Amino acid sequence: MALTPSNMMPLGTSAPDFCLPDTVSGKEVWLSDVRGEIATVVMFICNHCPFVKHIQDELVRLGQEYPSQGVSLIAVSSNDAVEYPEDSPENMKALAKSLGYTFPYLYDETQQVARLYDAACTPDFYIFDQALQCVYRGQLDGSRPGNDIPVTGADLRGALDALLAGQEIDPDQTPSVGCNIKWKE
Repeated sequence: MALTPSNMMPLGTSAPDFCLPDTVSGKEVWLSDVRGEIATVVMFICNHCPFVKHIQDELVRLGQEYPSQGVSLIAVSSNDAVEYPEDSPENMKALAKSLGYTFPYLYDETQQVARLYDAACTPDFYIFDQALQCVYRGQLDGSRPGNDIPVTGADLRGALDALLAGQEIDPDQTPSVGCNIKWKE
């Protein structure tokens, strides 16, 4: 497991559009179909990464709390499922159902969406405003497996809450860190 930080997309970048299959519904999902009225969170996650497993319960909570406030959450897995079968679409669907993900869990088989977002690790988080401009990119919070900091989602929640309140989001943002995306050869 290579400890990898976010590449930190420049703030103000327009969200790259995409169309990917949702592993749960089986439907093709366009970003424009699932964007939020006020904010859209795009997160690169996967099934096998210990950094993602560490925060899964918080992802469920975010998916329960924010959609009613005009925030859409979208999860994307771009890992090579041939080399990492735990990250296959079938296993993604099973995990999403068992955890109760209320957001689409999309499979980026070609890895093109990860490249468009310059995603580097799992988990990797991006918040886009109503105009789909990047206002936050970085970590969920300071918790990591084994560091004894509780998983609260403080950094992501702080940015979302500021956006929802019409306040400035602090541009001093901490990169996420986790397993590198498992690129195909």
